[in-house]
Amino acid sequence: MTQNLIEVKNLKKYFPIKAGIIKRHVGDVKAVDDVSFNIKKGEIFGLVGESGCGKSTTGRTILNLLNPTEGSVEFDGQLIYDVEKNTFTKGEKMRSLRRDMQIIFQDPYACLDPRMNVGAIVSEGLVKHGIAKGKDAIEKAKELLELCGLRGANVNKYPHEFSGGQRQRIGVARALALEPKFIVCDEPIAALDVSIQSQVLTLMQDLKEKLGLTYLFISHDLSVVKYFCDCIAVMYLGSFVEEANSLDLFKNPVHPYTKSLLSAVPISDPTVKKERIILQGDVPSPANPPKGCKFHTRCPYVMDKCKETAPTTKEIEPGHFVTCHLVE
Repeated sequence: MTQNLIEVKNLKKYFPIKAGIIKRHVGDVKAVDDVSFNIKKGEIFGLVGESGCGKSTTGRTILNLLNPTEGSVEFDGQLIYDVEKNTFTKGEKMRSLRRDMQIIFQDPYACLDPRMNVGAIVSEGLVKHGIAKGKDAIEKAKELLELCGLRGANVNKYPHEFSGGQRQRIGVARALALEPKFIVCDEPIAALDVSIQSQVLTLMQDLKEKLGLTYLFISHDLSVVKYFCDCIAVMYLGSFVEEANSLDLFKNPVHPYTKSLLSAVPISDPTVKKERIILQGDVPSPANPPKGCKFHTRCPYVMDKCKETAPTTKEIEPGHFVTCHLVE
């Protein structure tokens, strides 16, 4: 049985809302609200949902780039933090864990320092962690660039000299510099042309097989997630509504929100017709989520108890979890 690399339990991340002259705490933006899941070694775990549902915040909180409000995260058997027990990995121990956990950012234009050349960008982690410096660090940067489909001679160039796809390859090379086990891919192809997206995805798949990587792949493009990910979780307003392996989720979607998302995925065959489920209304504010089921304000199958009682998560099939009163 494959061992879990990441174990997330009851994770919450709230951003405080303050008002008035004395900045009194008047509420919270519930960006991530009680999320639990596991990622197995060598797996690509997809996280999908509308913009603002908390996908990126989940990824960054797992890496401890954002301070959690509640919950716990374990990485390869090591506890990163447990808020309830007031246990947090800090200092040199957290620094050593950072080598095994990296992130690829969404915007290839904003995540590269325009004042640093590519060699310095890719080798920065090597220098900071004392793995290599000087010529050795630059030689390693050249190897990483070539591994990611760029010429090693590019180490002396600056980010503005590259296209968006090339910049994202530089971002991938930087993430690989410390030989991590786990990478959070925060919508890594969202800002790229469609023709470049497939090249970057192919590169990431090849690197996963070659280096034994594990990905948390955050995206809003279901057509990409379907073929790229092993397991998929659908997120709405800070919480998971459905989780299953890729084949099961697309073959047998259960939650009304999942069904509506899948109905919007375009089909290449113009002769095939399918029902389009259009949700009414807007996404509620995460600062003031609805009582009961968070989705009930837009759900076409809403019942009275949906408005009062939050549904529990049920395992309807092995590995297929749904949070909805309809499955009860």
